[in-house]
Amino acid sequence: MKKATFGDRLRYRFDSFMSRGTIALVGALFAGTFLLILVGTLILVLARLKPEGGEALGFAEALWQVTMRTVDTGTVAGDTGWSFRLVGFAITLGGIFIVSALIGVLASGLEGRLNDLRRGRSRVVETGHSVILGWSPQVFTLVSELAFANRQRSEDRGASTAGHSACVAILADKDKVEMEEEIRTKVPDTMGTRVVCRSGSPLDLDDLRIVSPDTARAIMVLSPGGQYPDLPVAKTMMALAKDRDRRDHRYHIVAALHRPTNLQITRMIGGDEAQVFLVDGLVSRLIAQTCRQSGLSVVYGELFSFEGAAIHFHEASSLVGITYGEALFRFRNATLIGLQYADGRVQVNPSMATAIQPGDKVIAIATGGAALHPSATTDFGGEPAAIRDDLSAVPPLERLLILGWNRRGPLILEQLGYYMPPDSQVLVLAPVEPQQMQSEAAVVQSGRMQVTFERGNPVDRPTLERMAEGGYQFVIILSPADTPDIQLADATTMVSLLHLRDIAGKADRKFSIVSEILDVRNRDLAEVTSADDVIIGERLVALALAQIAENKDVMPVFVEFLTPGGPEIYLKPAQDYITPDRPVSFYTVLEAARRKGQTAIGYRLLAEAGAPDRAFGVHLNPDKSAPVTLAAHDRVIVLAEE
Repeated sequence: MKKATFGDRLRYRFDSFMSRGTIALVGALFAGTFLLILVGTLILVLARLKPEGGEALGFAEALWQVTMRTVDTGTVAGDTGWSFRLVGFAITLGGIFIVSALIGVLASGLEGRLNDLRRGRSRVVETGHSVILGWSPQVFTLVSELAFANRQRSEDRGASTAGHSACVAILADKDKVEMEEEIRTKVPDTMGTRVVCRSGSPLDLDDLRIVSPDTARAIMVLSPGGQYPDLPVAKTMMALAKDRDRRDHRYHIVAALHRPTNLQITRMIGGDEAQVFLVDGLVSRLIAQTCRQSGLSVVYGELFSFEGAAIHFHEASSLVGITYGEALFRFRNATLIGLQYADGRVQVNPSMATAIQPGDKVIAIATGGAALHPSATTDFGGEPAAIRDDLSAVPPLERLLILGWNRRGPLILEQLGYYMPPDSQVLVLAPVEPQQMQSEAAVVQSGRMQVTFERGNPVDRPTLERMAEGGYQFVIILSPADTPDIQLADATTMVSLLHLRDIAGKADRKFSIVSEILDVRNRDLAEVTSADDVIIGERLVALALAQIAENKDVMPVFVEFLTPGGPEIYLKPAQDYITPDRPVSFYTVLEAARRKGQTAIGYRLLAEAGAPDRAFGVHLNPDKSAPVTLAAHDRVIVLAEE
């Protein structure tokens, strides 16, 4: 091999120096400019060169003259005396090359920095902010909910809130500008919350540091979907857990998984810093509960949203010593739903005789950021004469039709087994081989139901007309399985919905329909069909993520609501509680439910069931003293065990 020459080494040193970037180049050019000015000054002083007819220059004056000729090419035009002109001209030529190069380097460096900013690679310097890792349709609901929560916090604590930043930082493997444009389009009002987007992989520990998770108040990990939706979530949580022993404080991580088999390993990775729940489990339970109770999806949407009757925890020392049943009447602007004991345990709809102890907190639903102030009043003006102790008759044999099939189908059948009366009949109609559906559902089928699988097209009008003649009381429309385009999947669901509503109207039949919509933007289209029970899985999951991110204590409350056999939300006939068509206060309804060991949290007016602007008639946490007239078939919304 040829031995490196001095020129090769010099060139190598020069190349290495040039590769150091803008700062090194600016430093070198600045040094070159300073050297040029210093050499020119020394020549003028030592050679005693001066303008024709002028006096010899001192060091300071010579330094000034040389500097001006270096940075201003026009200065040399006024020189006199050829010796002085030649030196000035040489200095000006050197200045032209050096200063031009300096300007070019600065312009290039500035452009590069702007490109870096556009790529979203600068670090987020925030404290108490919310971090979203990953990108999915849930982002827009999350940003909207977190913005609303930040505004509530600011109003509750004042503009000088300490320790909390109204900022949401998003890190995703997506172009920063594209993310910002989508958020501006779909969440135009962030209510004062700054949304900061950064491009990077949530799976990479170095990229994670860009959004400063160590100073965040909550971290939400989103699944990107795909064939293996849970693996990126687990990998991100592994990266977050890597420096667990070197952190000053604990993380508050919230994540949603799709596969039950990945739940245990993900919880093991996250430890007690992570709150993890199953997407399919949540959506399946809501569908199973909602299909038999029209309006229940609206109730859950209100409870899960900060803009609705959100869940709050409040420690009220003035309630210590009284029972839960007595405390139900002490809040005019909030409705109690349970207790959080001093040891952290949560119980929804506890026994009415449960005494509130020091350190216990009441769990209540309240609209917006309403402050919870218990009243010392014990006379609430109820009307005992209007209270009824009737119970509705046992429901008849139920027939349920499921149109479509996806991975949540087996879980829905499993949940239906807890709610359907014995010997109920369920027919599943989908463009899938019956043997395949039966095999997938074999491990979860309940012996209480008779389940039949049939291959068919859920959007075929003659097929749906034949199904409608089967006397089905309830219908569930599932999003098609393995459809890559969610808009096409929602279109299929809405076509089935339109056919069913038209068939029901022409044949004067009534049946409850629950439809699964993937994109929240398609809900308005579904409402055209007067279908008030629309399950939007992505939105509900995002709402749950936001609630748990703001308060981890909410997690066990959701678990209580959605666990079969425990206290759940029911919409009961109003005539079972109060005399129909008689104006009463909600205090009276509350007392009627209390006598049954239930907690009333609202009511539903069926006359408003077709009004989206009135939440389809659902009124949660109503003013307890305001009179309300409930018809026989209106509903009282209660927490009960059945």
